[in-house]
Amino acid sequence: MPTVAEKIAELRQRIEDANRRYHLLDDPDLTDAEYDALVRELEALERAHPELASPDSPTRKVGSAPSGRFPPVVHAVPMLSLANAFSDEEVADFVRRISERLGRPDEELVFSAEPKLDGLAISLRYEGGRFVQGATRGDGSTGEDVTANLRTIKVIPQQLHGSGWPEVLEVRGEVYMARADFERWNEHARRHGDKVLANPRNGAAGSLRQLDPRITAQRPLSFYAYGVGQVEGGALPATHSATLARLREWGFPVSDLIALERGLNGLLGYYRRIGAQRDQLPFDIDGVVYKLDDYAGQREMGFVARAPRWAIAHKFPAQEQTTVVESIEVSVGRTGVVTPWALMRPVQVGGVTVTRATLHNADHVARLDVRVGDTVIVRRAGDVIPEVVKVVLARRPPGTHPWQMPTHCPVCGAELVREEGAAAWRCSAELSCPAQRVQAVLHFASRRAMDIDGLGERYIELLAEFGYLRDVADLYRLTLDDLLEMKRRADERDGTVPESVRTGKVATRWAENLLAAIDRSRTTTLARFLHALGIPHVGESTAKALAQWFGDMAVIRTLSWPLFKCVPDVGGEVARAIGHFFDQAGNQRVIDRLFEGGVRITDAHAPDPRLRPLLTLEQLLVDLEIPRLTPLRATQLAAVYSDAQALLAAPHHALVSAGLPDDAAQALCDWRSDPANARLLLRSAQAQQQLRQRLPDTATATGGPLTGKTVVLTGTLSSMTRDQAKEKLEALGAKTAGSVSKNTSFVVAGAEAGSKLTKAEQLGIEIWDEARFLDFLREHGA
Repeated sequence: MPTVAEKIAELRQRIEDANRRYHLLDDPDLTDAEYDALVRELEALERAHPELASPDSPTRKVGSAPSGRFPPVVHAVPMLSLANAFSDEEVADFVRRISERLGRPDEELVFSAEPKLDGLAISLRYEGGRFVQGATRGDGSTGEDVTANLRTIKVIPQQLHGSGWPEVLEVRGEVYMARADFERWNEHARRHGDKVLANPRNGAAGSLRQLDPRITAQRPLSFYAYGVGQVEGGALPATHSATLARLREWGFPVSDLIALERGLNGLLGYYRRIGAQRDQLPFDIDGVVYKLDDYAGQREMGFVARAPRWAIAHKFPAQEQTTVVESIEVSVGRTGVVTPWALMRPVQVGGVTVTRATLHNADHVARLDVRVGDTVIVRRAGDVIPEVVKVVLARRPPGTHPWQMPTHCPVCGAELVREEGAAAWRCSAELSCPAQRVQAVLHFASRRAMDIDGLGERYIELLAEFGYLRDVADLYRLTLDDLLEMKRRADERDGTVPESVRTGKVATRWAENLLAAIDRSRTTTLARFLHALGIPHVGESTAKALAQWFGDMAVIRTLSWPLFKCVPDVGGEVARAIGHFFDQAGNQRVIDRLFEGGVRITDAHAPDPRLRPLLTLEQLLVDLEIPRLTPLRATQLAAVYSDAQALLAAPHHALVSAGLPDDAAQALCDWRSDPANARLLLRSAQAQQQLRQRLPDTATATGGPLTGKTVVLTGTLSSMTRDQAKEKLEALGAKTAGSVSKNTSFVVAGAEAGSKLTKAEQLGIEIWDEARFLDFLREHGA
């Protein structure tokens, strides 16, 4: 066992290192709770062994020496720290000592009680009312000049308001980052692959120590004043609370949570009130501070080595703790996003036992390098889900391995996919994954999809909960008895059985209406059906384009992703998302079951003849996005090789002979050496051939009567809704637009047509009334 002297030396070294990491590097490896425990242990040993006391002990110093990255600033009045209290008894001792020293009864002692913000302490120096210098606390005697960075914080006044301020005034306060700003900043960082901030305090400290003030200006920093330092050429009020009121008049933000309290009971009552609000506050606090309010009493109480005797910080339960990661698992959300979680040894964080914490996404795991067996710092603030914010690398056991995202969904087994440039991985079985069931059905039934009136989220959740709804296809197998039984079970579970039901009268109209709406939705258009499937990136516009160009679900569901790039405005990311969707066996099974359930697409047609020039080997090679294979090189290859099989078999030297540079030929060889790429090329070439066979003869392919026309709808039609009119126009080949321009072919104007009709008249554009529009539709069988 180490001797007492050795233990004290070890503690001092550990605390000094923690101070350096916390105050200078903004990269702590101890939580506040662990740090406080070390300091209290050292204080206890030094009290028990005064012969081992040292003026260099961290128990007698504040913070850490300046880093040297900024010019030093010597504080005219030292910026001291505060003693900490962790229990009501320690607060009672604090009040008792003041009462005895000042000779005042407990109930006559008046304190300013304030929230203890978890940020960075700074001092602002004003001369003649103008801000001239700002400094960090440093070691309490000397800090760092961060004036330029502080000028970027909008709430810090550059010129004092009003009048009556001293010629020289130093204002002490806390720079902090609000929770909402911290979360927004980190979410932006995760999306863009940037380093996230460990917590709001680190965010504030790191932002203020940027050498480039322009970087600080981008950070969402705030400030609260809580006291004063040097004062010359003027006087302040006789109490701390009155001084804070004066600072507010001069333009400084001061917390509205500050209150005057009397005696011990007042302080403990304030602690409990603020503690109850802690999770709802817009900023992090790690406790409250009690300060004797009158300055005369403060002067009489004086100071100890590094802290005033007239003030104390009453700490809350820590919001950060260390624990050990026992496993890393993933969960699938309602929209298919896959989130990794750390399952950990139970630990108390902010008064709550935490056993799991979010790791956000695979990129975040990689940046932190979290591994099973690691000791990690876990943070829980407010209602925010606990998260792992840091790995304590010094405690990493040997033999750990980097974590890898699973390749398949843990719920349904479908492939997990990640879009290019995105942080999130998703389950690709949108229709068949149980984790996505409610969201998939809700979208499927929405007005612009299958339009099942009356099927809201509550009914969907109940149908899924009680086993009537495994996927969207089960909608078309529901019976009246199913719906009534679902409602009965839900009412019994919730204790909300209507009195009429108890007497034998069961309302059925709602269920009958819902079944009728489901039945009506069985007849739909291809564009609506595609939109209803919930394919990533396929909204109404893309669904209409797919329907127009490919014409038939039987075609679309068999295509490989490069073929979807034939459609204008469909790029690689969208094409891959569509291809991944139809590559999932579960999604294909649900589509089969939808058709078996009676869903019927009314507007199927042959593929658009404009596809013909795009269904070539040359175009396919371009759409496959093969590295280094430009459109020119693809043209050269297609001129030599007649089909995909021949291209796959061609040796490297033959590719060079066909005109490819050596590096491009090697890139193609590397690409096709992956069996998945080779299969994709062959499958895509086969799909091209099948599409060509389905194309109508050029001589008979005339398109719809409105092909090439742009139509604008305005006003109210009595015979149909605006959406129905749009569908009929688009089925006849028209493009519908939302505004009138010189490119508009004609305008269909219903009752109460407004500015669009006026603009059409001004531009001399043809206008159809509803009667003419209906005649045209009848003439063309729409």
